[in-house]
Amino acid sequence: MSLTAKSELKQTFTIGEFAQKVGLSTYTLRFYEQEGLIILQRDSANRRYYTEKDFGWLGFLLHLKGTGMTMNEMHLYVQLRAQGDKTIPARKQLLEHVRQRALDQINEIQHSLEIVNHKIDWYNGKLNCTIAASESFANYLQKFL
Repeated sequence: MSLTAKSELKQTFTIGEFAQKVGLSTYTLRFYEQEGLIILQRDSANRRYYTEKDFGWLGFLLHLKGTGMTMNEMHLYVQLRAQGDKTIPARKQLLEHVRQRALDQINEIQHSLEIVNHKIDWYNGKLNCTIAASESFANYLQKFL
């Protein structure tokens, strides 16, 4: 076997190898293939395989998923990407929309966490008697709003 052939073999991965390297199940990889998010590649023996490029693409898909991008939005992004650079403005707009929605969710979570932190502080005050027994949480919370 030539050095080039050996090098090429090291750059391809079976579904099991790829799944283990990316930390996903083979079921999840097959699902992404069925959904058209990952382009299925097969060798001469009709076995699916993955390449180094697939690591980057799958990583990006997982980041999109991590932002809360819906499956429909992911499909749209993949379709636009397949159409080439002429769709860059549309892809950018989609990503800006997803980013704003994620930022809004982060702000909501931060606000909720702030309320929970105040509740914990209120409990601590009740336990160490620095907050009057008669002070309700609603009254306590008004100090911070």
